[in-house]
Amino acid sequence: MKLYGYFRSSAAFRVRIALNLKKRDYETASIHLRRNDQSRPEYRNVNPQGLVPTLEDVGQTLIQSLAIIEYLDEIYPDPPLLPKDPAGRARVRALADIVACDIHPINNLRVLRYLMHELGHDEAAVAAWYNHWIAAGFDALEPLLANDAPTGAFCHGDMPGLADVTLVPQVVNAERYHLDLAPYPTLTRIYENCMKLEPFITAHPNNQPDYEG
Repeated sequence: MKLYGYFRSSAAFRVRIALNLKKRDYETASIHLRRNDQSRPEYRNVNPQGLVPTLEDVGQTLIQSLAIIEYLDEIYPDPPLLPKDPAGRARVRALADIVACDIHPINNLRVLRYLMHELGHDEAAVAAWYNHWIAAGFDALEPLLANDAPTGAFCHGDMPGLADVTLVPQVVNAERYHLDLAPYPTLTRIYENCMKLEPFITAHPNNQPDYEG
């Protein structure tokens, strides 16, 4: 397996966690987003969308983090990242989508660059934008998790799954942008439980070969 990613990419972070949970070895190919490696023709030949992550596995080229993670869950079913029951799977996917579909796309690097360079906003305004949308998502996630019986040590029960794989990178981003996490005790508890586990620790941006402080 070969994973094209960037140490700070939330989407690549998700896939790293999933690969680690599945105990799959992989080669890392760094695509430095701030140096625009994603726009180079050689990478566009791999992924025409010019985003990370991309996973190459046994002749398959896979894009989009959630699609990659569900592929891994089907090919390597142990440990499972989705519950067996349809309602449980729908719940976990919905929790993951709040992060991956509602928060992350409007806080992506290319959006932040557009706000700064094309629209002329300064760093303080961009940071305010970033935290506003994380808070909007977390304001929904907190009660969905805190008030729902399926929540356990993790987002769904007592084993980490797709929702946790998606949540953790977003909390790391929130910490990087100094968002106050006090209003989100359930999210924080789940995050802390995840970060006690080796698959999450190893996948952390600070532990990647292309890490830059």
